Amino acid sequence: MKWITLKASPLALLVLTLPSFLSAQSAVKTIEWETLRPDGEDFSVQMPKGSSAQSGKEPYHKFELNTNTYISQIPNGPVFAVVSLSGIKSNPAMYTEAERLNSYVDAFKNLFPPKLRKRAVAKLTLVGEKVLQGNPGREYRVTVHVAQTDSSPAQGSADLSGTAQVFATRKRFYVVVFLNNKKNDEAQEQFFSSFLIPEKTSQPATVAAQNPPAPVEAANADAPASGDVPVETPTANGGEANDAARAKKRGPLAGGVLNGKAIILPQPEYPAAAKAAGAAGTVVVRITIDEQGNVISAVAVSGPPTLQSASINAALQAKFAPTLLVGEPVQVIGIITYNFIRQ
Repeated sequence: MKWITLKASPLALLVLTLPSFLSAQSAVKTIEWETLRPDGEDFSVQMPKGSSAQSGKEPYHKFELNTNTYISQIPNGPVFAVVSLSGIKSNPAMYTEAERLNSYVDAFKNLFPPKLRKRAVAKLTLVGEKVLQGNPGREYRVTVHVAQTDSSPAQGSADLSGTAQVFATRKRFYVVVFLNNKKNDEAQEQFFSSFLIPEKTSQPATVAAQNPPAPVEAANADAPASGDVPVETPTANGGEANDAARAKKRGPLAGGVLNGKAIILPQPEYPAAAKAAGAAGTVVVRITIDEQGNVISAVAVSGPPTLQSASINAALQAKFAPTLLVGEPVQVIGIITYNFIRQ
């Protein structure tokens, strides 16, 4: 028997591998971002274009929660979502902020998964505590599982996993969720770092209601034990009175991405050492602008470490027009992005 040896030329190998290469390239889609600032909300965030919104009222024990869910799902790609809940008012006389946050986490765990897929359930595993603009929060690892039955198997039943960051303000509770079966740190970082809410302000004690209802069970087995979880109790008109009193002095507004709003936006110097080391990429800097339009604080939240110091220095020298709210100048928080391209 004679063995025949076939030699493939480089061009032939290229032709053979080109279809699989193009298939892999077609699966990688460039995300086109837009800044989302929904009416009636106090947050802004960058999400992929084409997001959808759902609003409604959902029962939570004896009460109703106002729910707003904003979702952008890339075909065969990641899921970006922001969930906004309200209905459990801050009431230090009745329960702690940690207990209030536990209640909201419990509500989110039950209300959010069905908005993605039927019969879906979520498991949350606590990663650690977080704070955003003085507002308490946490970070969780999230797994969304689709239950199946023999008579009705679930479609698209692969589990989704990712990260959720939760924050409780005086009025609302926010969950920022990124789910993906493939690792995409860059998209996740841009999404999370762009989420902005007003800075927490001090609040007076609210009036405790008489005969409060029994507490609810803990939000989930993975959350830290922190006592009974609260349920909102009806109060007098103190909440509206407090809102009116604080309307005169509001915390910083969320401005989203601020590059295009700057009057003066100096570009950072490309550090010679960083360029020589091949450092390149996008640096995101979170800034606070005072009532006169000056940048009074700047913190790098993502990007190559060797490029962050130059970006912060440039951001501190940016200048903006004053922002007015009901005729009064107010502070603004937002982000500036700097792109370093190695040549």
